[in-house]
Formats: sequence, structure tokens, C-alpha cells
Amino acid sequence: MSGSRQMQGFKKSFDDDGYVVIRGFLVGHELETLKRELDRYIRMRAQFPRADVLYEDPNSSATLKQLARMKQNDSFFSELMKQPRWVNLAETLLADRVVPQEIEWFNKPPKLSKATPPHQDGYYFMLEPNEATTMWLALDPVDESNGCMRYLPGSHRRGLRPHSSTAVVGFSQGISDYSDLDRKVEVPIEAEPGDLLVHHALTIHRADANNSHRHRRSLGFIFYAARARQDKERLAAYQSRLYGQWNAEKKI
Repeated sequence: MSGSRQMQGFKKSFDDDGYVVIRGFLVGHELETLKRELDRYIRMRAQFPRADVLYEDPNSSATLKQLARMKQNDSFFSELMKQPRWVNLAETLLADRVVPQEIEWFNKPPKLSKATPPHQDGYYFMLEPNEATTMWLALDPVDESNGCMRYLPGSHRRGLRPHSSTAVVGFSQGISDYSDLDRKVEVPIEAEPGDLLVHHALTIHRADANNSHRHRRSLGFIFYAARARQDKERLAAYQSRLYGQWNAEKKI
């Protein structure tokens, strides 16, 4: 299959289902280089703002679960987001020029992680129109035992669902009316290191806890469509509510 026809196939899956799975997107030397840079970044984490380094248990370094704002904190990852392989794919899927927003590292520590609540990334983004994409690169073998991604096909065409606060670090909001019917039509996606999952900002997704003895690490890339504009007032109101929730939790 030619590169152009392959991209058309990715675009069709993205438009129809709200997500696309690209096997072997990053392999060999490129994948190993990325892993080395991630190891370097993780060793440096004490230098970054505390809000950018999240643990399942703040008293245990073994429970490291998320590294945020990597684009701001490190030049390697800032430049990585600008590479044509990522940008061209995002522009094809969103049918627009894109604005690289952020890179985040995720982990579900073995036997220690919580389930990721069902949510839509667009709820956090506060965009109008809500046109953005998240790319999720697997760094470990991922299956149902260690918390693979689970998508709700076509959910990106039905707008935002109601969200409410959760007790999950790093995922403060989850869909409040997620039902057994939703769970029946979920599609679990198993992946190998270097496989790329890409979903629309409105695509509903979640992940179970990691009940295995293996890590489940990944790297997320967020791109906004150039036509999208962030609602600064809504974002400020959301951040204010979130800050209030954090303060309330500290007092309990």
C-alpha cells in the first residue's frame, strides 16, 4: 500500500471510529533512542515542578505514574513534537494545520495502579470547535491484564458527555453517566512497543487497573487543530474548581 493510500485509510478509520491503530509506527533505533531519552528524563524528575510529577502514592517513588509538561521542561521532547512524522499524521487526521501542545508520559505500576476513568480529552481542552487529537505510543507490551486502552467507537460524533470529579490522580474528571451498555460496546486495544493509538478529542476511552506484574508505560502527544480556539474563561473556571477540590482533599 502506498503512503498516500495508507494515510487515507488512517483518516477513514479516524473519521468513522474516532480512533486509529498504527502498528509499528516507531521501531528499531528510533524507538530505542526515545526510550533512552525517557530514562534520562525520569532520572531528572526531581528538577521539575512538583505538579508535573505525579505518583499513585506520593510517599513511594515506585508508584511514579505520570510526567506532565515535558515539552516545556525539556528541549529533546519539545523538538520531538515538531518532527514531520507526528505533525503530518495529525494534520491528515484533523484536516488542518496543527499546533503541538504537549507531551506526557504515563505509567500503570504493577499491582498498584487505579483504573483510568472513562473520559473525553476534549473536556479538559476547552476548545471551540473541539478539534484535537491525542497520540498514544506504547512503550511496553499492553493487553487486558495490564490496563490496555478501551475505546467507545463513534463516540466522537455525539458531543461531550457529562463529567464529574474523580479520586484518580492525573484524571480529575470522568464521565458521570457511563453505563453497562457503554461497557458492552467498548473495544480493547492490545499493543506492542512502538504501536501508536490516535484518538479524537471527543472519543470516549478508559483503561482498567494494571493487575499484572508488568509495567504499562506510554507516551502521549497532544495536537490542537489550528481552527480550534481555547475558551480561556471556561479553562480558568475549571482550574479554579480543581484547585478547590485539591484544597478540600488536603483538609480531609
